[in-house]
Formats: sequence, structure tokens, C-alpha cells
Amino acid sequence: MTERDFQLDARLNNDCLTLGELLSGNRLLLHKNASVTWLIVVPQTDKTELYELPKDQQQILLDEINRLSAYLKERPDCDKINVATIGNVVSQLHIHIISRNISDPYWPGVVWGEQATKKWDQIEIQKIIRELQAKQIISG
Repeated sequence: MTERDFQLDARLNNDCLTLGELLSGNRLLLHKNASVTWLIVVPQTDKTELYELPKDQQQILLDEINRLSAYLKERPDCDKINVATIGNVVSQLHIHIISRNISDPYWPGVVWGEQATKKWDQIEIQKIIRELQAKQIISG
């Protein structure tokens, strides 16, 4: 699949902000719910399941997940990292990487389907982008 053919699912587009592209070309999103730092990686593929990707693409994706998890774990508000590929509502392959904190409004439950209690401001979004660029996680 070429970048030109790639289309982000409308629900992901509605619920998230685009932070940029990872060095592999996978898209990195930030969920609009700022109550938790919730990143979503969307590989540019027509596959819907992780196991369907070629092994080399799986390895690249795992490396990205690990780097993003390490980035989130460095943030002061992170007690636990949640990584998931649910896809029951949005079948487009996407991986959730969520920083959880024992004082977040959803702890210890799940964040899926919860109403946003806080929105991201542009200053914080730009700070995250700069941090990810400085760590050479996203291009820019």
C-alpha cells in the first residue's frame, strides 16, 4: 500500500490528532482525551491483524511500540503502560499505547469508551511533538 492509497479510518481521524509519522512511515496519533497520554500507531497496511504483517514489519512495529512505551514511561504521570490492538469497532490495524496513572479518572478500569474529561492544548501537543522529534521517534 502506498502512502497515497492510505486512508485513516474516520473514527480514528475524529477521535485523534496526528502527531506525525514514525521513521518507518507508520502514522502516530494522539487521542484527544488528555486525561491520559494515549498514543495510537497506525501502520500503512490493508491488513487488519498484527499477525498478518510480514515478520520484518512486525519487528519494526514492535521496536516503535517499545520506543513509544519508554518515552511515555519517562513522563512523570506514568505508573503503567497499556498496549493493545483491540479493533472491535475500528477494524483498521492500530495499536494503542497508553500511559496510565493511579490518579487518572479511569484507574484501574479501561479508558475505551470513556468521555474525555480534559482536552489537549496546543502548547502541550507541540511539546510532545518536539520531544518525539528530539528522540528521533517521529520525523521532522
